[in-house]
Amino acid sequence: MSIQTPKAQSVEVPLPPPNAVAVAEGRPAIMAELHDAITRQGLSLVDLTWEQQRLHESRRWSVVEMLGAVDFTRLSDSDRHLVWNAGRAELTTKPGADRLERLADVECRRWLEKDPTVAAIMQACGTWSRYWNEEEAHHETAFNRLSTVMRLEPVSNATFIEFRKVFPDDDMLRTLTLLAISEVVAAVNYGQCAAIIQDPGLRALFKQVAADEIQHMTYFISFAKALVDSGAYKAKEAFAVAHLFLRDGGEVHGSKRERVEARGTHVNWWDHLEHREGMYTPDALHKKEQLIFHALKRITGITVDSREGVEDTWMDLVGC
Repeated sequence: MSIQTPKAQSVEVPLPPPNAVAVAEGRPAIMAELHDAITRQGLSLVDLTWEQQRLHESRRWSVVEMLGAVDFTRLSDSDRHLVWNAGRAELTTKPGADRLERLADVECRRWLEKDPTVAAIMQACGTWSRYWNEEEAHHETAFNRLSTVMRLEPVSNATFIEFRKVFPDDDMLRTLTLLAISEVVAAVNYGQCAAIIQDPGLRALFKQVAADEIQHMTYFISFAKALVDSGAYKAKEAFAVAHLFLRDGGEVHGSKRERVEARGTHVNWWDHLEHREGMYTPDALHKKEQLIFHALKRITGITVDSREGVEDTWMDLVGC
């Protein structure tokens, strides 16, 4: 007895015309309204990841090419010190990104059944952390390679390992707000450095890194805003972190403040900048404050325009 099986029917799937995807898509950008993109526009995690990839590719640059444009004969002692400080500071970004990836995945699974939208926001954040990690690797290797070539004080293995301590977990909104403010401080510092550096090659490097940090800040604000928009996280947590930076003797003053806390768990880069007599030190506190106020407005929708306003709003939000 023989059994005949029907022949599989081929189905013609129409292919999109050449360049159809490129024509349909606009300039790559960070989604400022991420919660809306997921809930109202119906974008999936695959869609969000594609947008992250497009922006990442559009902003790629070569460390090797950038360093090749630096004229070492034109660099001052102050320039060299800025490079050395930057290289050490950037060592702490990898553990920050590693922590973000870990925390985002834990929070994603915690929220998965309770609120799938929040879970998607967490997963989008954790997925993007790979781009943050890769982009920050450019900064770290660029500045530390310059230090090596110029025979500046080397980073010991002990310091390298110490600065790689992975940050402890915290509330996700607090974490994202802290990272956004950290990027504010870094971006302003790098921009200030670029403004006084004479060599075009080194100036271009500092400007590029500053632009990267602004992009990272914008991403952190986007994720934080989405969490607040979801209703699952409260604005008071963002203001608590901002107050930590802006209070008298706060974190925004970095290693210049009178008392720098001893942290056995991790290294905050701003605690370890070295200031040497006669060397330029970036400051621009007013600009940093204005950008922090802007970040709070974007994340929470609440407008403040002073350090006192941040503290008062935080106290109101916690019910004091």
